[in-house]
Amino acid sequence: MTQQEHRLYLIQSLLAENAQYKEIKIPESADEQRKLLRALFNIRMPKPASDQFIGIQNAYLKEETRHKGITDFAELAPMQEGIYLWQGDITTLRCGAIVNAANSQMLGCFYPNHGCIDNAIHTYAGVQLRAACAELMEKQGHEEETGRAKITPAFNLPCDYVLHTVGPIVHGWLTEKDRELLASCYRSCLELAEQNDIKSVAFCCISTGEFHFPNDKAAQVAISTVKDYKKQTNSKIEVIFNVFKNVDLQIYRDILR
Repeated sequence: MTQQEHRLYLIQSLLAENAQYKEIKIPESADEQRKLLRALFNIRMPKPASDQFIGIQNAYLKEETRHKGITDFAELAPMQEGIYLWQGDITTLRCGAIVNAANSQMLGCFYPNHGCIDNAIHTYAGVQLRAACAELMEKQGHEEETGRAKITPAFNLPCDYVLHTVGPIVHGWLTEKDRELLASCYRSCLELAEQNDIKSVAFCCISTGEFHFPNDKAAQVAISTVKDYKKQTNSKIEVIFNVFKNVDLQIYRDILR
């Protein structure tokens, strides 16, 4: 099957899962088809899928990621010993684990085509990721606490694992409690990574953007927490600070120089 045939099969299969989608027409252009497919992935509840669906989805997503271009962590140059800075799409980074800025439900973003990292990671990992997260949350029996972390396979992403953490939501003035909770996110992810023998972790800018943690203050917490952890534990884990926006790139550069 061609990539277009894969895409059409997946769209048709997802539309067929719900009778209320029967009036939706599949657009002709490839870009609009991609948007529709992503939207259908985003709103699909965690549930089983057929082996055929999973196989075709896996082939499609891996080819989409290959087309975007994969960056291998091993090719990056460190800013400091064991610490790297990389600007790009975290879903294309090959490393031990990437960190997902999740919400307390831990099921991914259900808003169609939303621009958050939670949406992107769940989209390109595939429907298995939401199902894996749902299983974890069902066993836990309650929403995830801020500052904690969970681990899942990465499925169709080029990394090996995804670490999911819930950052603090800043309401009004930034408080010391907000800083402590954000630091806990970084420590929890590092501890979980080492428990699972993961050698490299890529952190996104947790709690910035939708959660309103000031970018510069978030970067200060991120870098100081990682450095303190590595020093206190004598950890050799390699840490990549992943940024997407130019403003965050400059902030991290200024602190790490």
